[in-house]
Amino acid sequence: MEITEVRIKLMEDPGDRLCAFCSITLDDCFVIRDLKIIQGAKGAFVAMPSRKLSDRCPKCHAKNQIRASYCNQCGVKLHPERAHKDETGRSKLYADIAHPINSSCREMIQKRVIAAFEEELIRAQRDDYVCSYDDYEEERFARLNESESFSQTAENKKGTSDTHPEQSVDAASVPAGTTMNLETEDGRLLRVDSRSGHEANSSDDRQDSGKRQHQETSSSTEDSFGDGII
Repeated sequence: MEITEVRIKLMEDPGDRLCAFCSITLDDCFVIRDLKIIQGAKGAFVAMPSRKLSDRCPKCHAKNQIRASYCNQCGVKLHPERAHKDETGRSKLYADIAHPINSSCREMIQKRVIAAFEEELIRAQRDDYVCSYDDYEEERFARLNESESFSQTAENKKGTSDTHPEQSVDAASVPAGTTMNLETEDGRLLRVDSRSGHEANSSDDRQDSGKRQHQETSSSTEDSFGDGII
């Protein structure tokens, strides 16, 4: 078996323990993805692709991750220290999906991947650097469905109008002695007296009307006195 290709995806934070993701191709015919290059106390090493371990809730039998404090299904509180321990006493939280079964194979993968990682660090310094790792566009942002958003907004507006429909009010149907406000087609607000069905005067209009009536009365009185005097 021979590793014929290694693709590296460097992490953006150089201070993070997770240095990179990588994929390896075996004999130009089999690909293993999501190997991790991690910076340890004795240098970088390769971690095999893995998945989080889980167990079942004793109450509802739903699956939960080992580190979960509560059941995702029924909400019962789970024991925090229920993970199995390895020889060193560390909790076993992950299980490898693909891994070598002997030390020679592991050393071969480790040596090949770390060499490719160091070469990738050098290439990343160039201005024309392009990452060769295929992440299936997992880092791209999703697009919004604008047409659905617009239709939803229109439906919301329609629902609001259905809840509070605009009603046309007939002045004749309003009890006598009632003054109401009506909006005209051009947006003006009119006050209508139901007793006469005519537009009711506003306070300013009433004042202007009173002034006009007073002026007319005064002028008519002056005319009559003038006629009497003459």
